[in-house]
Amino acid sequence: MNRLSLERLEDILSRAKSARIVVVGDLMLDVYLRGSASRISPEAPVPVVRVTEEWRALGGAANVASNVVAFGAACSMIGCVGPDSAGRELRQELSELSIETDGVVELLNRPTTVKTRVMARHQQVARYDIETEEDIDPATAALLTDTVARLLENADALVLEDYNKGLLTPELIGDCIRLARARGVPVIVDPKFRSFFAYRGATVFKPNLVELTAALRERLQPLDPAWMARTRTELGAEHLLVTLGEDGLALAAGDGEFMHVPTVARSVYDVSGAGDTVTAALAVALAAGATIQEAAVLANHAAGVEVGKAGVATVSPDELREVVAEHHASRLQTIKGEPQTWRI
Repeated sequence: MNRLSLERLEDILSRAKSARIVVVGDLMLDVYLRGSASRISPEAPVPVVRVTEEWRALGGAANVASNVVAFGAACSMIGCVGPDSAGRELRQELSELSIETDGVVELLNRPTTVKTRVMARHQQVARYDIETEEDIDPATAALLTDTVARLLENADALVLEDYNKGLLTPELIGDCIRLARARGVPVIVDPKFRSFFAYRGATVFKPNLVELTAALRERLQPLDPAWMARTRTELGAEHLLVTLGEDGLALAAGDGEFMHVPTVARSVYDVSGAGDTVTAALAVALAAGATIQEAAVLANHAAGVEVGKAGVATVSPDELREVVAEHHASRLQTIKGEPQTWRI
């Protein structure tokens, strides 16, 4: 039985303060427009939203970096933005969170990815995106590889956050994993469809059910230890961790152990950004010396807090302490929510 004690959580959070995570991936700026809709447009059969509130948030790989520093670790960001106001805003927001941005390059031939959500009260009625999905050119990839090599000299974990916006080409992915393995730095991968099988050698491969279904094109059996072990081997990862939405997560560890961790969410308000929170929590925990099982339980608790918040959000150490304390105080029986483990 694998549980995360309060004493062990404190040890991990304390060690996290001296850890540094390097995040490589697709940067995004999330824009939210909220108002009321009381009529249909005379120009088209769509609601007219009278906007009364607007806010912005870091999205994509930038949200992972934001979660990393919220957990107490230091973070260096590697990615690209366009020569536009969104790119300047993104870098400014990262800098204000004390996230190192020397690895964020400005590319003249592509825009900063911006996702704008229009909401009537709490219901999203439209979303429009500014983006490109073209791969970065070889010269840019080589520049980023050099930056990864430099930053890994003082890193405790590397995150590859792929949203299929063209930054993580197969060549850059391979270089990142090779460099990290040479230095003994764990690599946590949050994949998307395009380069799903390019991450062989990763320490933790963390897809969700939709991504895994699209890639494997077979009936998934994430609660079957034998199936998870075979899939982990097929993907070439040391550990396979699959997020299961309302069912928590499943872990096939490299030592042959399987663990299902049911969700601990107290309420689900908005699932946006939950995957980014899990990725960041895994990276910080492993960088702080946690086992993969401890990291999985910690990440599951963090996701349970995040989905109870509106929009993309971060989780603080105090919130983690609170939810872990509540979980222990409840004294649940194994069948009602304790992590269940098998060895195959």
